[in-house]
Amino acid sequence: MQWRIDAGGQTIALATSGGIPEVTYWGARLPDDEDLSQLAAAARNDLTGGMLDVLPSLSLSPEPGRAFQGQPGHILAEADGTPLLPTFRFDRAEGRGVLRLISRAEGLTLTHLLTWRGTGVIGLETILDADRPIRVHWLAAPVLPAPQDGDMIDVHGKWIGEFHLIRTPWTPGIRLRESRTGRSGHEHPPYLILAGQGCTNTQGTALALHYAWSGGHRMVAEELPDGRRQIQFGAPIGSETEIGTHFRTARLMAVCSTTGLNGIAKTFQEDIRDWVVQWPEYSRPRPVHYNCWEAVYFDHKLETLAEIATRAAALGAERFVLDDGWFGKRDDDTTSLGDWTIDRAKWPDGLHPLIAHIHSLGMTFGLWFEPEMVNPNSDLYRAHPDWLLGPADQTTGRNQMVLNLALPEVRDNLFQQVSAILTEYPIDYVKWDHNRLLPVVDTAQTHGIYDLLARLRASHPSVEIESCASGGGRIDAGILQHTHRVWLSDSNDALERLRIQHDAALFLPAAVTGSHVGPRHCHTSGRVLPMAFRAWVAAQRHMGFEMDLRELTEDEALTLAKITRWWKDNRNWMLSGTIHRLDSDDPAVTAELQLAQDGSRFVAFAGQAMTSRQILPRPLRLAGLEPAARYTVTLLNPEDAPRQSRGPAALKASPLTLTGQALMTRGITLPVAWPATMWVVEGTRL
Repeated sequence: MQWRIDAGGQTIALATSGGIPEVTYWGARLPDDEDLSQLAAAARNDLTGGMLDVLPSLSLSPEPGRAFQGQPGHILAEADGTPLLPTFRFDRAEGRGVLRLISRAEGLTLTHLLTWRGTGVIGLETILDADRPIRVHWLAAPVLPAPQDGDMIDVHGKWIGEFHLIRTPWTPGIRLRESRTGRSGHEHPPYLILAGQGCTNTQGTALALHYAWSGGHRMVAEELPDGRRQIQFGAPIGSETEIGTHFRTARLMAVCSTTGLNGIAKTFQEDIRDWVVQWPEYSRPRPVHYNCWEAVYFDHKLETLAEIATRAAALGAERFVLDDGWFGKRDDDTTSLGDWTIDRAKWPDGLHPLIAHIHSLGMTFGLWFEPEMVNPNSDLYRAHPDWLLGPADQTTGRNQMVLNLALPEVRDNLFQQVSAILTEYPIDYVKWDHNRLLPVVDTAQTHGIYDLLARLRASHPSVEIESCASGGGRIDAGILQHTHRVWLSDSNDALERLRIQHDAALFLPAAVTGSHVGPRHCHTSGRVLPMAFRAWVAAQRHMGFEMDLRELTEDEALTLAKITRWWKDNRNWMLSGTIHRLDSDDPAVTAELQLAQDGSRFVAFAGQAMTSRQILPRPLRLAGLEPAARYTVTLLNPEDAPRQSRGPAALKASPLTLTGQALMTRGITLPVAWPATMWVVEGTRL
């Protein structure tokens, strides 16, 4: 039996000869009349010396009981720990609009669920049901074969240094990445790209996977001794801590591109923005943020914050977010997490006077929470030490411990506390933080946070929620089903964020990616960067400010207000469009092009991150345009050219009109730039 699924530009074909089905093809879309039986026959391998007499199947869940020589797709045990090695036989296929492939063994049912949607993403999940309680040590989402050419690109990071792309060649054996921090993780977020030979941003073939789970994951990329390659994703080993009769993986999102890495980025960006995120109001413009954290930290005073709010509104801010420090006795990070009541020493009349002032300025109001955590020095901890996740003598992180969200009474308490604040005050936005690693890895914790967020969303449907986890520590499609924005990094250093944003664009749309203009003297790197560069980097994504606005000079304020006006004038088409990473021939330049959904206009950003090795700028080749169309291109900010730029570069003086073919092959010549300069080029299709 054979099946095929088509989504966008990709096809997954499957077949079975009696056991668990296997993928016989995953790649660019096949012709509609492809003979699936012949395709399955073409996938059959030979045998030779040193092998068993039958080649074990690389199925959707490779079976340890079938002499499979690689990493198995499931590791099971009876409730008492006795290893369980079932032999599954294919039973039936079901579904209309979905495909369920059901296999059975002694008292066990294994279902592989495949779904697809218009954005071009295919979702894959594994479901295991038992007629008795069993233990699951490992359960992979449906296992996919990897191509025989090219490299792996996965993602590594750290606090204030997220989304580094790591390119690794295939070798015999396993590349294993496991995030055991209890969240998606700065270190190993759940993404993988299989880039074909010669694949760049703008050309070549690539396959990609995104595991939509927020509680840590395990990725296995294995080349077997016989040369076959497999990819597995699932929750970390041992994270299913309880016996049970029903187990289910998260959705593994599969994408294919024949137009380079930008094809992967386009599909993921559209899928996250248009399918995964459940917007309170899809058409509502994304507001310019102001967040007060790097302005005042814990030092909350109504007069100071009101003055800063007035300045923020004058510069173009539309939402004011009050960060950490408003609750309990929270004067530093050693106390009060868990006590979500207003600190009356700081706010004797509650938050009403501040909110009234903010509303009088035409801005809405947002508030910071960190409900999953508790300080030992808190009323909640003193009343309920048994609500901790993990041992009582665990090492703290940022002076805090973790609440066990698997307990219904914990979720009820947090729901009541947070909901009470959202009910009393007109709040349209919550910054939801998660500032420490978990002491244990348990899937129940992640199910608990999903449940809590779902309840709050149902009770307060107009409130938007940001996922922040020490910056970018919890960014995945699982958390984005319950939230609307991610805080990409705690670094407000525009040079750092230029690269972080560029690499994260492979997976994230601009509409959900928060980016703020930070202080002149960056609090996380010590760098001093010009306002124009800081503001243009923030204007590449969902723009905001996060600084003490009282420090601004007149020139800085004028520059910030001007760029903010530009962003507000262009945000609707930018945030509904696509980010194309550009193949810069100068490693000192990080560049991208944001293209409107209808292709009628674009803006190209070229960030000079360091001094170029050559004297003059190399031409910058654009991407995503119609070759035969003609475009007028205009340099928006020629005033940012340094005094060393003294030649006749055409864009400094007037627009140019060129075909898409010329812009994508020859490119545009930009003026000389100092490091920490952002050139901004607008284009309009004629």
